[in-house]
Amino acid sequence: MTDHYTRRLALLGQEQHRGLLGQGLRGIERETLRVDADGRLALTPHPRALGSALTQPQITTDYSESLLEFITPAEHDIATALTELDTIHRFVYTKLGDELLWSQSMPAHLPAEEQIPIAWYGTSHMGTLKHVYRRGLALRYGKRMQCIAGIHYNYSLAEGVWQILQQAEGATGSAIHFQSESYIAMVRNFRRYSWLLMYLFGASPALSKCFLDGRQHRLEELDKDTLYLPYATSLRMSDLGYTSEAQARLTPQFNSLDSYIKSLARAVSQPYPPYEAIGTHRNGEWVQINTNILQIENEYYSTIRPKRVINSGERPIQALSARGVQYIEVRCMDIDPFEPMGINLETSRFLDAFLLFCALDESPLTSDEESLENTENFNRAVKEGRRPGLQLQRDGNPIGLQAWGMELMQRIGAAAELLDAQRSDGAHAASLAQQSRKLESVELTPSAKVLAILRDNKESFASFALRQSKVHAAYFLAHPPSLEERNYYDTLAATSLSEQESLERSQTGDFDTFVAAYRASTLGNMSV
Repeated sequence: MTDHYTRRLALLGQEQHRGLLGQGLRGIERETLRVDADGRLALTPHPRALGSALTQPQITTDYSESLLEFITPAEHDIATALTELDTIHRFVYTKLGDELLWSQSMPAHLPAEEQIPIAWYGTSHMGTLKHVYRRGLALRYGKRMQCIAGIHYNYSLAEGVWQILQQAEGATGSAIHFQSESYIAMVRNFRRYSWLLMYLFGASPALSKCFLDGRQHRLEELDKDTLYLPYATSLRMSDLGYTSEAQARLTPQFNSLDSYIKSLARAVSQPYPPYEAIGTHRNGEWVQINTNILQIENEYYSTIRPKRVINSGERPIQALSARGVQYIEVRCMDIDPFEPMGINLETSRFLDAFLLFCALDESPLTSDEESLENTENFNRAVKEGRRPGLQLQRDGNPIGLQAWGMELMQRIGAAAELLDAQRSDGAHAASLAQQSRKLESVELTPSAKVLAILRDNKESFASFALRQSKVHAAYFLAHPPSLEERNYYDTLAATSLSEQESLERSQTGDFDTFVAAYRASTLGNMSV
């Protein structure tokens, strides 16, 4: 009997439907620290020549004033988005002077905690709110954790895909309900299988000792400056990276969009005693937006998020509730230290095939037991994914990581074939073949390559990262932007600075009133 996945593939492979697969959207958000020529965190302000971090849509900052974030427009072909990401890098390097973009997910040579600069967005109420939110992050999780960088991969299928599947499967309810629940089902599958991404693309098996200064850990010492785990793939995604005691209690259910929204709504409204003890003010200044488990929805550290573009007057969960899921954001990808942009086209093609598989495959509801199993599999993959003979759990039974990975590759392969048929090339199948070789030969994984270089060169993590940063800088500096590209980003920068100044001139009322309105969700676009 033909299974659910095969039927869906066959339906979308029909000539009259195949073109829809090229109508989804892809986008990338790349985070990267600014460092000085010695690899130490740049303590300089965000370069004004890049524009306003508050209003520039493609070049902004994340947590720290030193943590840049590059955002591509959403494109039908990920190759187009990568070309735009490349242009952003080349433009930024014309404005950095002697500074470099850090080539790793994990930072090195961080100053004392109090010296790490929190991002500043000007004196408008909105800019101040973004700054206060980050003050809250510093109090809740520490500044070092907020200096970690990653790749966020935004992905959607054309709405027509969901409409065809709903009609063929006789699903009742509105089109947006079917689409939303299908994306939530996709998230469930992603959480089942994302350990595979950590094995294939995890690139942070080591870190600088200064990152864990004063923290308990069980890492081994590689040299006087470097800590590591011998079989780790991504310490960034382990409990040494994005974790907190408060969020450990937050386990949003992905069995329906409604349950997910309710979980986040509780978290942004439920007080948390340790944060209440801090309060919202210190010495008369705001230090966090509120004392709840989450200040805002985006504080929830998740490997994947269902998303919807926010309109004026909405919070993220309100947008999801009102108009459903529009796309998903994959958040677990490490910066690839061997790639100038931190990600390449081959990896992106594999992600497209993997995500299409997650979207189309059968996705049963997740029990508490399976949710725990999924979490444990992910944690094993990030801390010991390259351990020979590593066993994961599938439906309560042990299975080898490599064996399960090869099974998944076969199923993902069918999605890759469908995508290649739409494009009339073999790009996705070629990427799949390359990733399959990593399952056969663990030394081909980026985490293994990083450790091999550190050992062979007797090189510290910081030294290797700085060397790679300089290699990437030389690449971008050797390929400066064209006059047209430079003019485009110069104009974006100038326009964004004018927009920030206009906000600061035209705002009315005081900041306390602004925050009260924000909490009541009566203000405009509040993506902070």
